[in-house]
Amino acid sequence: MKQFLFLYRTDYSNMQQATQEQAEAMMKKWMDWLGSIAAENKLVTQGDRLQDTGKVVKSNNIVTNGPYTDIKESIGGYSIVKADSYDEAVDIAKGCPIFNTGGSVEVREIAAM
Repeated sequence: MKQFLFLYRTDYSNMQQATQEQAEAMMKKWMDWLGSIAAENKLVTQGDRLQDTGKVVKSNNIVTNGPYTDIKESIGGYSIVKADSYDEAVDIAKGCPIFNTGGSVEVREIAAM
């Protein structure tokens, strides 16, 4: 079985406007979806959320603040899943709750080193 990285992209400024009840309901959808993947023994790493702050390291030892969440779309989290093919990984990604907030899932195969 191959491993695939799911990168969750959305406009996270929408999440900051959510009420506590809305945030809890969305979190339940995520936990249910990830739980269903885990129940099939296909979840390698649970979808951890990334902090809004960070640094970008570039060549010549240049370090800048970022990424910036004020841009339209940013990566807010990731998961690693097991699947037999890209098609199966894409089918798993189609159930992601991020689509309820206008987001997307980037599906990338992890190359064995």
